[in-house]
Amino acid sequence: MADYSVTKKNDGDWQAKRDGASKASSVHSTQADAARAAKGYSANNGGGEVRISGTSGKIRAKDTVKPGNDPRHIKG
Repeated sequence: MADYSVTKKNDGDWQAKRDGASKASSVHSTQADAARAAKGYSANNGGGEVRISGTSGKIRAKDTVKPGNDPRHIKG
């Protein structure tokens, strides 16, 4: 499983970064593009959790990518 985070960089771009990696997997001009990429990377690596941070740096959404292990067991 592969967990990813989507965060805003100092230059205003958004990055999709695998947890524990030293460099971003990809950099995007929008948060939506970075989130879509992170979900794709996670799915290609056996699923996992994607955490999406807002402009303040606080996590605003978490998505479990199949076949990851969703701890809440509810759809949505």
